[in-house]
Amino acid sequence: MRTSEHLAKHCKEVFLGGNWTAVNLKDTLADVSWQEATIQTNGFNSITTLTWHMGYYISQVLKVLQGGPLEGSDELSFNTPSINSSEEWDELLTNLWKEVEIFALEVSKRTDEQLFEDFAGGGYGNLYRQLAGINEHTHYHLGQIVLIKRLLRSV
Repeated sequence: MRTSEHLAKHCKEVFLGGNWTAVNLKDTLADVSWQEATIQTNGFNSITTLTWHMGYYISQVLKVLQGGPLEGSDELSFNTPSINSSEEWDELLTNLWKEVEIFALEVSKRTDEQLFEDFAGGGYGNLYRQLAGINEHTHYHLGQIVLIKRLLRSV
């Protein structure tokens, strides 16, 4: 298995399941209502904000993998859309799961040489750094979501 295939597998597992930590975003969010997802408590970001934030980076790097320019910015990564119904929450999640699948497929196509080329023209390290960073970033925020979910349900 090529390095890119390992990175793609790791990404799919943290988002969709099957990783060795036995926790993933899809299962963690499966029983979260849109009301719970939008609550901001104790100064923490809401579950919706964290979910959107993780998906934002997937979408921006995916555009680059598909040949487009890097147009995103850290400032925009918290511009969470308003969620006012279960349908809107479900749509956000469904779109994220689909985009993760496409993202993983694009990642898996990369050669080892491509992984160590500058990402998006330079200034951001190489592609490997970006992909490993997305996986680390997702685990970090997944842990926050697990804790926020427990906090919300303990009241």
